[in-house]
Amino acid sequence: MKRTICIFFCFLLCLISSAQDGLSLKTIVIDPGHGGKDPGAVSKDRKSYEKDFTLDISLRLAALIQEAWPEVKIIMTRTSDTFPELEQRARIANDADADLFISIHINSTTGTAANGYSVHVLGQSSNKNRDLYASNMEICRRENSVILLEDDYSEKYQGFDPSDPASYIFMQLMQNSNLEKSIHFAELADSALHGGPISNARGVSQNPFLVLWMTSMPSVLVELGFISNSSDLAVLRNIQHRKEIAARLFSAIKAYRDGSEAASPEALPQIPETPEVNQVNQVTEVNQVTEAPEVRYGVQLLASSRSIDENDGCFSGLTVRRYKSGTLYKYVTALSTNPEDAQNALNEIRNSFPGAFVVKVSGMTDISPYRKTL
Repeated sequence: MKRTICIFFCFLLCLISSAQDGLSLKTIVIDPGHGGKDPGAVSKDRKSYEKDFTLDISLRLAALIQEAWPEVKIIMTRTSDTFPELEQRARIANDADADLFISIHINSTTGTAANGYSVHVLGQSSNKNRDLYASNMEICRRENSVILLEDDYSEKYQGFDPSDPASYIFMQLMQNSNLEKSIHFAELADSALHGGPISNARGVSQNPFLVLWMTSMPSVLVELGFISNSSDLAVLRNIQHRKEIAARLFSAIKAYRDGSEAASPEALPQIPETPEVNQVNQVTEVNQVTEAPEVRYGVQLLASSRSIDENDGCFSGLTVRRYKSGTLYKYVTALSTNPEDAQNALNEIRNSFPGAFVVKVSGMTDISPYRKTL
């Protein structure tokens, strides 16, 4: 009996080992972070946007995969300046039964010193001596906060609040059956980017990014430098450097597909002058987002089951608009056609209303300063 059990487990180990020697990559989903009304991180001079860099690098990566393996299906969550919601990005990958999900981003801080690239997978901090909520939490909040621009985000994301550390507890408890493969690809991406245009390697870490939690396949999120750092920004603005970054990510995918333990510098494809980003023909885009003409962005102060006069002193002199949603009255201020204006106003408003957050509303055409007395 023991001999039979041993033979059975040896057979299973052989199957696992052979499966890891070479991974089948039939479908790859590439997710250029942000887009459309969500610019992502913005350079200090306000001339460069994360959404443009992520799209450019993603399209170049897709072109390299397409040229190397025509049989592989490449799906991009966007191929233009549109805004797929986080839930939609994950659903695209899940519906396609993808074998690998790569979300591409550019990092940012309020300062200018931080620089370098990093690779992230879902989960608790990979450093056991580091608190989950202190580790990269600003990055997580920034990347996850895009849901605040979506309609009904609290229902869609099961009450998840990107500004509340307690909301991340449920992610910590989730079991990810693809974690081992995700970490393996993350390590390959980290080694492939080493020695490239963005010189500083910040390593691989496990962090609670919402878009990774919602996917059901090996998934990574890559932060390709800091747009807030002048050296990294100069790299990102250089077309040849962006081509090389895409080529290095491709070499990581090749190593993952081949079952290699590390990405080899020899695996870097020749950086092509073409195809340029507008010549990628066979990449699939699975979203078309159109904006209603009367969409506005504002800061929600509170919601109440009873109606409160818009001039009530509880609003601390803010210009407030009231509207009804279901059984609740919601009170918003700082209405604007530009989400960045609402986000900038939020920083000041939270001094008086710590629980305030950015919302998207429609049918409110009156735009006025949110301070009654300027």
